[in-house]
Amino acid sequence: MQRSGGTLLTAALAILPGLALACALPPSIVMTLPISHYLAGAALTVALTALMAGGAAWLRLPAPMALARWPAGSGADWLSYLSFLIFLALLLTGYAGPRDPMHNLLTLVFWAGIWVALPLLSLLTGDLWGALNPWRGPVRMLRLLTGWQGRIGLSRLGAWPAVAGLAGFSWFQIVSLAPEDPLILAQAAGAYWLVIFVAACLEGEDWLREGEFLHLTFAMIARLAPLHLSTEGGQRVLSLGWPGAHILTAPPLSRATQVFVLLLLAALSFDGLQATFFWLGLIGENPLEFTGRSAVQGVNTLGLIGSFALTAALIYGALALGRCLSGEVLPAGPVMLSFLAIAAGYHGAHYLMMLLTAGQYLLLALNDPLLQGDAFLGLEPFWVSMGFLTDRSVMTAIWNLQFALIVGVHALAVMLALQITPGRRSGLAHLPLSVLMVGYTIFGLWLLSSPTGV
Repeated sequence: MQRSGGTLLTAALAILPGLALACALPPSIVMTLPISHYLAGAALTVALTALMAGGAAWLRLPAPMALARWPAGSGADWLSYLSFLIFLALLLTGYAGPRDPMHNLLTLVFWAGIWVALPLLSLLTGDLWGALNPWRGPVRMLRLLTGWQGRIGLSRLGAWPAVAGLAGFSWFQIVSLAPEDPLILAQAAGAYWLVIFVAACLEGEDWLREGEFLHLTFAMIARLAPLHLSTEGGQRVLSLGWPGAHILTAPPLSRATQVFVLLLLAALSFDGLQATFFWLGLIGENPLEFTGRSAVQGVNTLGLIGSFALTAALIYGALALGRCLSGEVLPAGPVMLSFLAIAAGYHGAHYLMMLLTAGQYLLLALNDPLLQGDAFLGLEPFWVSMGFLTDRSVMTAIWNLQFALIVGVHALAVMLALQITPGRRSGLAHLPLSVLMVGYTIFGLWLLSSPTGV
C-alpha cells in the first residue's frame, strides 16, 4: 500500500466534501491508487481548471435535442408492481436467508445493486428509479380502490421530508452498528417502505418525486445522463445531450432541495473519509486494531454533522467570496448541482473494485438465495475469484480508469459551473469555486491512494 498523507495540505483536503455514492458492504479487496497517479492528477487538475477558466467565453455545452415526443399519460405501472413483488421477496430473504451479508440477496441487491450499480447505470440511461420504484403502483391501486383522491398538505413541505429521509439513511449507512446485517436491513427497509407508502397514499403518488429521498437522489443523478425524459406541455419528451447538459435546464432549487444536495455531498464525503487511516488516527483509533463501530459511533455521528456544516460553509463561502471579489452573484442552486458530476465520477472510481468482486457474490446469491443448493440461474457452483488482480496489465487498466474518471468529471463540473451562470462579467466570481473544485478532485485522488482500516 502507498500513502500520500502527512502534509498540512492533505490534512486540509481530508475534511473537504466530495466523495461518491457509498456502500455499507465490507470491501472485498482494498486497492490504492499509485502515488504517481495522485500527484499527476493534482497537477493536471490545476492545469485543466486554469485552461477552462481562460476559455470560458467559448467553452460551452450544446443544448440537448429532442429525440421523441408522445402524449403524457398515466402510463403502465407494471414495472412498479413487479418491483414491489421483488421487494417483498427480498424482505423475505432478509428475514429467512443466511445472515452472512456477502451471501444474502437483500444485502447484495440493495447495497451493491441499488445504491452502487443503479446510479452508474442511471448516468447513461437517465432516471431508472422513477419507473422501478416499489411505491407508485401500489399507491395508485389503493387510492383507486378506496376512492381517496385528496391531499393532506405534505406537498407544502417540499423536499424537507426527503431531507429527513436522507439524514436518517446516511446515519444508518455510515454510523449505525450493522447496516449490512440482512435482518436489520430488512427491518429498516420494511419500516421505511410502510411510512412512505402511507404518506403517498394520503398525499398522492406525485408527492414521491420530491418527498422521497431515493426518488430525489436518482432524479438529480439522472441530470448528468445523456438521455433525459421530461414532461413539457402535456407531452413526454425524450432528449439527448452531452453528459451534464440537462443540468443546464434544471429548474431552480428550493431552499430544501439545496439542503438536500448539501447533505448528500456531506454524507458521501464522510463515508469515504471515516474508513481512512487519517480519520482513524485523528480520533485515536489504531487502524490495525479497530475496536468496532460501537466504539466510534458517537464521534462518527459528530463527524457526519460536522461534514454537513463544513460542506455548507465551503460552498456558500466560495459563492460569497466570489461575490465580494467581482460584485457578481452566482446562483447557489445550479452551482451546487454541478458538484454532482464530481460525486458521480468518484462513485465509479471508488467502487469499481467492489463491483468487480461483490458482483460475483451477487451472482451466487441470485443463483442460490437461501443456500439450499438451488440453481435458479442455471449456473454451476463456482468460487468468487480475485485472480484477475494478479495480472499487472489489468491492475494498470483499473488505476488508469479510476484516474481518468476523477479528472474527467472535474473538467465536466468546472464546465457546468462556468456555463450555468449566463451574463457573467468576470472570472473572479468563479475563482473561489474553481479552487474548491480543485480541492475536491485532489481529495478524491488522495483518498484512492490512502489505505483504509475499517
